[in-house]
Amino acid sequence: MINFADASLNTLIAKGGHDCACGRHHEMKMDYLAIEPGAVRHIPEALKAIGCTKPFIVCDVNTKKAAWSFVEPVLKQAGIEYTLYCFPFEHVEPDEYAMGSLVMHYDVTCDGVMGIGSGVVNDCCKVLSHKVGVKELIVGTAPSMDGYASNSSSMICERIKVSLYDGAPRAIICDIDIIKNAPMRMLWAGFGDMLAKYIAICEWRISNLVTGEYYCENIAQLMRASLKKIVENAPGLKTRDEKAVQATVEGLVLSGVAMSYAGISRPASGLEHYFSHLWEMMALDRGTPYELHGIQVGVGTLLTLKLYEQIRKMHPDRKVAEDFIKSFTDEQWQAMIRDIFGKAAETVILQEHTVFHKNDPARHAKRLDKIIAHWDDILRIIDEELPSCESIAAMMRDLGMPTQPEDINVTWQDTEKAFIGSRDIRDKYLSSSMLWDMGLLYTTKLQRG
Repeated sequence: MINFADASLNTLIAKGGHDCACGRHHEMKMDYLAIEPGAVRHIPEALKAIGCTKPFIVCDVNTKKAAWSFVEPVLKQAGIEYTLYCFPFEHVEPDEYAMGSLVMHYDVTCDGVMGIGSGVVNDCCKVLSHKVGVKELIVGTAPSMDGYASNSSSMICERIKVSLYDGAPRAIICDIDIIKNAPMRMLWAGFGDMLAKYIAICEWRISNLVTGEYYCENIAQLMRASLKKIVENAPGLKTRDEKAVQATVEGLVLSGVAMSYAGISRPASGLEHYFSHLWEMMALDRGTPYELHGIQVGVGTLLTLKLYEQIRKMHPDRKVAEDFIKSFTDEQWQAMIRDIFGKAAETVILQEHTVFHKNDPARHAKRLDKIIAHWDDILRIIDEELPSCESIAAMMRDLGMPTQPEDINVTWQDTEKAFIGSRDIRDKYLSSSMLWDMGLLYTTKLQRG
C-alpha cells in the first residue's frame, strides 16, 4: 500500500490501481496525461492511447480562440480527421440545452470525444462520451476548476445543480503555454475552487462521525497535499509565473484524482460549494448573470470559515434540538423551499419526500445522538483542518480576488437564503446540516467572511 500524498501523478493513474488501508481498491482509469509547456504536441499520442482515430471536437467561442491555433496544426500535421462543433454562443450552461446541441451535432462516424476548454466543456463532454459509449480526451485551456480528472460532471438538470457520475476523461492534455494566458479571473477561479478543500475534508470527517459516511484518510491526505502545493505557489499566479501555473494545474488534477478515487465529490466540496450552487440557481431562475463557479466558491469558503468560528463556540443542547424537531412541519418547510428555490422548488421537495428523507424525525434522532456523543471530536476536527478566515482572506486579497458576496453582485439576502437552503439540494451532510440537527440552523446569523 502506498501513501497517496507522496506518490507521483503517474503512479496515481497507473493501470491496476492501488489497495488502500480504508479497505477499498482505488483506481484512476486514465490512459494518458501530459501537463507541461507545449503539451498539445502529445495530442496524436493521447488519441491513440484512448483508441480514437476520428475525434468529435467540442469547444466554445472563447476556448476556440484560446487554443485552436495551437491544436489545429498538430491535428493537420498528424493527418487526423475530425469533426468540430463550437457552441455558437458566448456563455454555455451545462444543461439540457447544451447537451441537446451536442447530441444533435454529434458525428456518429467519430470514435472519441475531444473537449477543448475547462469546466463546462469538460463536464458536457464527460456526459456526451458516456452516453455515446466512447472515450474522452480533454485539452485544458484554464486552471479554473478541479474537475479535469474527476469522475463527476457538475450539471444543471431540471433547474437543479446535480453531480452526474459518468466517468472521468481517459486522457488529459494541459498545455501550460495555453493555460498561463487564461484570463486572470479563471486563475482566481481555480485558486478559489482549491481553497474549498479545507472545508471539504473537515465536513467529510464530520459526516463520517455523524452519519457513518465512508471516509478515506489516504485520499484526504492526497487532497491536503494538492491544496498545499497550490497555496505555496499562489503568489506566482499574479505574474502568471510558469512554475506557479503548472503547480496549480497539477494540484487541480490531483484533486480530480481524489474525487475519482473516492467515487464521489466529497473530498473536494462542502458548504462553500453550495453557496455557489444556490447563487447560480437563483440567477438562472431570474435570468441574470453570475460569476465563475470557483470565484463564488472562494467567497463561499470565507463565509463558511467564519461560520465555523461560530460553531467552535457552540455546544449541542438535546432539549433545543428536540424542541425544534417537534415544532418542525413539512408545510412550513415547503413554503420556505418555494421562497428560496423558485421554479426549482418542486423538484427539491419531491427529492426530499421520495429519496432523501433528511427531515425524518427518527433519522434526526440518530444523528443528534452522534453529534452529542462526538462533539469534542468534531471540535478537534475543526481545529485540525481549518485555517483562520483572515489568513485565507489575506491570500485572496493579495491576488486581487473578490472576498464578499457584494463583490460578485450577490445580495446578503440571497446569501442568507443560500445558507438556509444548502442542506436541501442534495443528501450531503454539511455544516448547515449539523446546525439543523442541533436546532440552530434557522437562528444562526451568518457573518461576513
